[in-house]
Amino acid sequence: MMHAGLELARRLEAAEVLDGVACAEAYRRLNPGLGAAVLEVGGGFAIFAGEESPLTHALGLGMRGPMRADEMQRLEEFFRSRGAAGAVELCPLADASLIELLGARGYRVTEFGNVLVRPLAGAELALSENVRLARAEEEHLWARTVGLGFLEKDELTSDEMDVGRAIWHMPDSRCYLAFSGGRAGAAAAMGIHGGLATLFADSTMLGFRGAGLQRALIRERLRIAAGEGCDLATASTLPGSISQRNYERNGFQVAYTKSSMSTAHEW
Repeated sequence: MMHAGLELARRLEAAEVLDGVACAEAYRRLNPGLGAAVLEVGGGFAIFAGEESPLTHALGLGMRGPMRADEMQRLEEFFRSRGAAGAVELCPLADASLIELLGARGYRVTEFGNVLVRPLAGAELALSENVRLARAEEEHLWARTVGLGFLEKDELTSDEMDVGRAIWHMPDSRCYLAFSGGRAGAAAAMGIHGGLATLFADSTMLGFRGAGLQRALIRERLRIAAGEGCDLATASTLPGSISQRNYERNGFQVAYTKSSMSTAHEW
């Protein structure tokens, strides 16, 4: 059993910040007209990747000390000036000043997310034969598989494809495909930051669910991470979801539950 204290939370949140900033910068290179941008503030970063993008939010706030009112004002102006709602991912181990500021400014909870961890030291994991690293020419296939799985639809718009393409072009991301019957049915990504493997973008298309593809993707990424000397792996899921169950079946445990907070009023 791991102790989910401040030291661990700082490590996990810092890795999420690195992934978020890298994704925004990939967006900026792929689509300069979108205006993707980042702002370092309050010990973390505010990220803008489009007005309605799920990637537009603030991460890592209050993890290194108090959050000041003027920093919150800078963060809100960053989102306001780009036509986006204020959105903050709140770690329960963040400094209490952040909670006070969010409450005073009318933020409300919109979603919860569980952060899970698994130690990797000494792990011995078998090769998953139906999972492999996506090839250079499979960018479109990987982005499409991720998008169709997340959005549960038959076709994607160019903007929806760009979400997966941005992940693909993150400098440290590794993109994997899982196959069933010779067809790609699921996809996922992994980043490695100082011995911490971040597992993210897990997505299985509707016709392939229940076939164990996500579990195979989890095991293969863990195998690679352990082989490269990582001591810890982390992933985030919706509470009580099938994804959480699949990660727990592969040795993960919930470290803490985060709150997605958003302004309850128009700017």
